[in-house]
Amino acid sequence: MFDKAAFRQNFPEFSDTATYPDAQLDFWSGIGELLLIADRWKDTFDYGLQLFVAHNITLAAQNEASASAGGAPGGTNGPVGSKSVGSASVSYDTAAIMETNAGEWNATSYGRTLLRLARMIGAGGLQV
Repeated sequence: MFDKAAFRQNFPEFSDTATYPDAQLDFWSGIGELLLIADRWKDTFDYGLQLFVAHNITLAAQNEASASAGGAPGGTNGPVGSKSVGSASVSYDTAAIMETNAGEWNATSYGRTLLRLARMIGAGGLQV
């Protein structure tokens, strides 16, 4: 069972219940509980589920912000690699933090962390 208080303690950036209401946490944790296999995740299940919820509510907040500004929610953008304003410019090496073949999980740091963890869990036992 998803513990909202533990989630908000572990991820204080989501402590604002007006911006991130309990109903939204309940929705995404319910989806996550269906998709993540607790027997496979073992002791890391709660953390994985929290990452799943954080990833999805972050995307939902981006969609809401887009809609509030008159844009269409659900639009997708890749990470900004460079930007110029007047004579000032900045560039980031976005490939350095992207997970290979991660698709939409690359859209948030929570998704990237979840995917890295899922890949380790899905790898099974390894012998060195």
